[in-house]
Amino acid sequence: MQKRIALRAMVALCLAIGGGVAHAQDTYPSRQIRFVIPFPPGGMLGRDLAQKLSEQTGQSFIVENRSGGNGIIGADVVAKSPADGYTLLFNASTFTTAPMTMKAVPFDVDKNFVPVAMAGKAPLSVSVKKDLPVTDLAGLLAYAKKNPGQLTFAVGSIGSAGHLATELLKRQGGLDYMVIPYRGTSPALQDLVGGRIDGFIDPVLGAVSYYKSGMLKILAVTSDARLPNLPDVPTVSEVLPGYQFYSWYGLWAPAGTPGPIVEKLNAEVNKALSSGMTAKYEQLGVSLTPGSATAFARFQKDDMARSRKIIDEGNIHVE
Repeated sequence: MQKRIALRAMVALCLAIGGGVAHAQDTYPSRQIRFVIPFPPGGMLGRDLAQKLSEQTGQSFIVENRSGGNGIIGADVVAKSPADGYTLLFNASTFTTAPMTMKAVPFDVDKNFVPVAMAGKAPLSVSVKKDLPVTDLAGLLAYAKKNPGQLTFAVGSIGSAGHLATELLKRQGGLDYMVIPYRGTSPALQDLVGGRIDGFIDPVLGAVSYYKSGMLKILAVTSDARLPNLPDVPTVSEVLPGYQFYSWYGLWAPAGTPGPIVEKLNAEVNKALSSGMTAKYEQLGVSLTPGSATAFARFQKDDMARSRKIIDEGNIHVE
């Protein structure tokens, strides 16, 4: 009799849990969502996405900028939040690579987060100062080989997408140039425009206005195809076959967030990305990338393995 009672209790518990998950899926979201972005105010894609999600769901997605620590501070807030779908992280690919360059990070990307949706991919530009005596990437490679160790290339921060792309170009191009770390993209661009450094590889958006005003040269972009907003600028792969690199953006939830909530969030993000945002971001050099949560998890795993190889071979680490 006791075994029967225990069995019935277990069955009832399983039904209750199953019913609770289904109810969560049906009613989620039922209150405002905390949308953490670990950049200073101005993370345009994240803010636009939060606005679209608010409009679609009827609930407020409140953007909370938690900058600092190369994105670690904001990510840690989400890692320690309840796994109920009401605290989310919108972040760039440095979220997955920065911990590889640091001695200690208060969370584990794989263990403490679940990938929800990939939002976009942003190719980088290979920019040089306007008076460097080269006109294309092949010319840059030739110049660097004739002047080993003389060229200076900035990186906006250690372990950033630009840093990894710079190391990858060194390796695939067989180059020898000095890498100089900066505290952010803006000071690096200012020194490039001022002629104090020779080159800078970083997401296209930062360099475009300087390029169009003739203040620097963009020799190539790191995408697999030429960009709609820079149709005359070749890709790196046109000179170095197989070279490709992107900064990318995505949405994560704390590990343990119920699958139905993850799937519902993924569907809402895909809907938002397909609702008229494409043209705007193409002009900014960002390709929006709707897809499943499973596909995003697979992409993240592959990208992290590739980044780990670049970081280990380049001995990239934060002092």
